[in-house]
Amino acid sequence: MTSRELQPSCSLAASGSPLVAVPDLRAGRAEAKVAPDRFRSIVDEHYDFLWRTVRYLGVPEGPAEDAVQQVLCIVARRLHDIAPGTERSFLFSTAIRVASEWRRAIRRHPTTPVEDVDVFVSHAPTPEELLDARRAREVLREILRAMPVKLRIVFILCEIEELTFAEAAECVGVPMGTVASRLRRAREKFKTLVRRRVRFPAPASGGR
Repeated sequence: MTSRELQPSCSLAASGSPLVAVPDLRAGRAEAKVAPDRFRSIVDEHYDFLWRTVRYLGVPEGPAEDAVQQVLCIVARRLHDIAPGTERSFLFSTAIRVASEWRRAIRRHPTTPVEDVDVFVSHAPTPEELLDARRAREVLREILRAMPVKLRIVFILCEIEELTFAEAAECVGVPMGTVASRLRRAREKFKTLVRRRVRFPAPASGGR
């Protein structure tokens, strides 16, 4: 399986963020003047949020960049349909669908996992610190993968991204009361999974 199998046709160009989709505007001149600036603003403001979202929704490190690009291609095509102020909710709902497609494709065409290595530029952590941080991230992702999708989504939004109930409700498209109920259940599920993991830790690999 290649990333091209999942990516829609989309014009790409370099900007201040990583390689991003730039809308092909064929509407009026006024729209053509405004839309590219708006698109770049969306990318600059939400790119990191999109990256974290697809990773926490189960897209591996290797294809995560392609998944984000796929979301941005959809945004580029639908830009004039996205009402101002609803950009994040549109991005999140699109990311959910894209991540689901990637997970299904990966299950159909399993590949050797790519090492999940992060680059630190602000300081030089020790190898032990890098290893501990990497293990912590992987444990969190494993726990999230074990949670029901609806609970996982509100947990990511409210606990990890620290959105308010109102913001999370807008992203998910459900009432705030539903968000509060799901978050309460998600927290309980998270605690249960953590306790279970602490009590029955995964066996170490590579030992004799």
